[in-house]
Amino acid sequence: MTALRLSALDPSGYRRTPWKNGGGVALDIAGASRPGAAPSEWNATIWRFGRTSIDTAAPFSDLSGFDRMLVVVAGRGLVLETPAGEIDVREPFRPVRFGGETAIVSRLEAGPVDVVNLIGDRSRVVIDLQVLEAGRRLALDPGTHLLYAAAGPCEVDCGDRRCPIAAGHALQLDSESRVSFHGGLGRTLIGSVSAR
Repeated sequence: MTALRLSALDPSGYRRTPWKNGGGVALDIAGASRPGAAPSEWNATIWRFGRTSIDTAAPFSDLSGFDRMLVVVAGRGLVLETPAGEIDVREPFRPVRFGGETAIVSRLEAGPVDVVNLIGDRSRVVIDLQVLEAGRRLALDPGTHLLYAAAGPCEVDCGDRRCPIAAGHALQLDSESRVSFHGGLGRTLIGSVSAR
């Protein structure tokens, strides 16, 4: 079996990046850009995994050409209003998927929320965002997997390794083969990115 490459992602290294529409600031936990481009250049983004606060109702950035996944990790009551109807994100830790070109205005029914976003250039990568609960198992395809302790410390068995993660911290796991995860302590967000 191919060895797993595991890297700790410390909050001190997270980057603050303005939203594409300038309406807020995201905390970028991990990402990839085209070679030679600055990580903050939206037109060079391959994928981004990060956290942001939504404090008021506002339009989302136009991210045409990108796939997006989003999950509420603090607060509740978020609704994404689109021309085709609502995307219900009222309950925390229930990821939703939508196209970056979808015209969206957020609605807050119970105050501000924090969300985690995974964004990927659909011509280059496939993305997924899942919640690993304690006692649950997941087997994921080769790629880059971001394990994030979004709401308190957590612990995951990654293949044959025990991986404790402090609150707010993350691990990046790169694997060329299928990898299994088993949830231990707490609740872990796992964002996955694989090449097309």
